[in-house]
Amino acid sequence: MTLLSYIIWSVNPNMIPGWDIPRWYGFLFALGFILSQQVMFFIFKKDGRDEKEVEKLTMYMVVGVVLGARLGHCLFYNPIHYLTHPWEIFMIWEGGLASHGGAIGILIVLWLFARKMKGMTYIWILDRIAIVVCLVGACIRTGNFMNSEIIGTKTDAFTGIVFAHEIKRGLLFNYNQIEDIEFISNKNVTASVEGLEPITGVIEFKEKTGDGGLNINQVQSIFQRYYSDHASVPEGGLSYRTYQSKGTSYGELDFMGIARHPAQLYEAFYCVLLFSLLFHIWYWHRHKLPDGFIFGLLMTLLWTLRFIDEFFKENQEAWEEGLILNMGQILSIPMVLLGIIILIRVSKKKKSTGS
Repeated sequence: MTLLSYIIWSVNPNMIPGWDIPRWYGFLFALGFILSQQVMFFIFKKDGRDEKEVEKLTMYMVVGVVLGARLGHCLFYNPIHYLTHPWEIFMIWEGGLASHGGAIGILIVLWLFARKMKGMTYIWILDRIAIVVCLVGACIRTGNFMNSEIIGTKTDAFTGIVFAHEIKRGLLFNYNQIEDIEFISNKNVTASVEGLEPITGVIEFKEKTGDGGLNINQVQSIFQRYYSDHASVPEGGLSYRTYQSKGTSYGELDFMGIARHPAQLYEAFYCVLLFSLLFHIWYWHRHKLPDGFIFGLLMTLLWTLRFIDEFFKENQEAWEEGLILNMGQILSIPMVLLGIIILIRVSKKKKSTGS
């Protein structure tokens, strides 16, 4: 990989530096629902439904997605821990949401919602929600990218990203004399191993402290112990030098960053494409489409793409390493099969009616 073919990503997950809230993830999560609600207003109006129903639908969706995604993460990825520590299931702020669980949660709450609405069938609302689900998914995965989480596998492709924020946060936590760190490409070094990219961390210290008070052997130990997913220590060890500029002490720390697939952005991208495709199909063909077609198409395409995307992701749990397919792929298979079954049934029904 050339020095111009990867990006160093160390954006602060907090929207306002120094504040714990708001966070980019929470903002984008909410934005996904706000945008989807506006699209649903348009859809309901076009289909002759009362737009006020969308507000109630939004509440159902938020509850279904959050509860389903949380329970899915707890039961699919670490059931023993959460069943023995059930109170931690409610600690959503500590992270851990599974999109497959969110999908199941949506299916349940939409069934409940359709039962309460006059003149609305379950499959009708599934077809409409299928359009905007992808929009929410795109926003959530972009939020994951802002959090530098759900990282991809190592790569030497031009799409490679070096996720450096965890390194920055760790050094700031361990060394209170550091004011700030900026990561730049080290153009003086050529990578000898594919996927390892030369990075320089430019460290600004709070006071004029000579070498900054950093113990380079300790820093190297921290890198090897805690940041092996994001950085590699060169064979000759970390290189560290200091200098003064305008009364401020600086340090430059050379290391090798690990370039990874931005799997979050891959998923966000194909979610946007799916939203565009499904909205186009609904807008131009809704009067002649059989019920269930859009939902079946969503399930087939979305979860097939998700199955493929998992090849570019690191496993979420260590126990997945021994599996031929990871949990994300295993859970995607029944979703794809459900979509195919629906499409087959819709096709047979359409032929039998002669339409």
